[in-house]
Amino acid sequence: MKAPPTPLKDGPRINREIRIPEVMLIDQEGQNRGVTPILEALQLADEAALDLVEIVPNATPPVCKILDYGKFRFLEQKKAAETRKKQKIVEIKEIKLRPGIDDHDYDVKMRAMRRFFEEGDKVKLTLQFRGREMAHQNLGYQLLNKVRAETTEIAKVEADPSMEGRKMIMVLAPK
Repeated sequence: MKAPPTPLKDGPRINREIRIPEVMLIDQEGQNRGVTPILEALQLADEAALDLVEIVPNATPPVCKILDYGKFRFLEQKKAAETRKKQKIVEIKEIKLRPGIDDHDYDVKMRAMRRFFEEGDKVKLTLQFRGREMAHQNLGYQLLNKVRAETTEIAKVEADPSMEGRKMIMVLAPK
């Protein structure tokens, strides 16, 4: 029978969890105290009624700081939430076309494509061939080149037109 593995704690080690003989200590005012024995660092943290937190565990010796751990965690969570909020997830929107598309239908698809580019999304154009349309693949290339020409000022071609079975696919990304 083996002992169960110790659960890994996410986040920095604090106080008695730090098991290194010496640490680089930064006190509560932000002053560098230099290399300090761990017992002395823990005593200074207790006297200030704060926690000893391992800030840079990979350094030699590890950098520890005397601070309020609850406030530290709160600020870290706030920072992480702010970075998540600023991230923009780029989606790939798909627009399906046919080789014999009518002018009005084409205009509607182009308006939708422009709206997608304004929102910062990529567009995957899929040109579906059915039956005997496979014999006229040049019409598909002409249609996709027309789309490319009309969107040159707002988009760049990320993947040139290519055949995948009965579909011709081209990917455009906003500039």
